[in-house]
Amino acid sequence: MSEEEKINECSQVLDRIINDNSIPKNIRRAAKEAKKELINGEGDLTVNATNAISELNDINEDPNIPIHARTKIWDAISLLEELTLEK
Repeated sequence: MSEEEKINECSQVLDRIINDNSIPKNIRRAAKEAKKELINGEGDLTVNATNAISELNDINEDPNIPIHARTKIWDAISLLEELTLEK
């Protein structure tokens, strides 16, 4: 899978989080920030992916996060980690 395909797949996972009204607003907001960092971040893709991972790790520790949202966040983090390892 190419970098662009991984970015698109991760973007789709984050969109599912952002558009799911059963997920608390603060978690959707953080997912939106992570997506913005990945897509619009300036500089190296590895740095942008790492920043997005950091954002997602912060919200993943929230005790009020629904299980299905946590699973989606893990999926996104997994895809982002692949981007950081490719370079």
